[in-house]
Amino acid sequence: MNGFKEYLKGYVGGVKSLLVGMRTSMKVFCQKKITEQYPENRHTTLHIPERHRAMLVMPVDEEGNHHCIACGLCQMSCPNGTIRLTTEMRETEDGKKKKFLVKYEYNLGSCMFCMLCVNACPHNAIQFTNDFENAVFQKEKLVMTLNKK
Repeated sequence: MNGFKEYLKGYVGGVKSLLVGMRTSMKVFCQKKITEQYPENRHTTLHIPERHRAMLVMPVDEEGNHHCIACGLCQMSCPNGTIRLTTEMRETEDGKKKKFLVKYEYNLGSCMFCMLCVNACPHNAIQFTNDFENAVFQKEKLVMTLNKK
């Protein structure tokens, strides 16, 4: 008799779960459908949140200079090697040697958008934009040089 009670209890629980799921499905089924007219109206109706991370950029000032000091913290903090810095040592006017950034390569195809590189940067030299349309046919085009003028 105890086995039948457990069977009946499981059966009632399953029917209850099914009805809850059907209620949710019917509620969504009866809602008015909204169709986004995506590529035509993407700038008028499409809302991208401000905190969306889509592509890494190097902001520049009015003179076209970036704030990167080539410390390499962003490269070290990247968990999968998305960022590669090429630097060189140069002598400044006062005779001291200083590291300068030659090339800042960023591979958008392997980026996890974790923002560890942005958080590690001491001079806010890199940041994420919410420009989300980055589809290409050749993955080589996803490797970008960010310090171009």
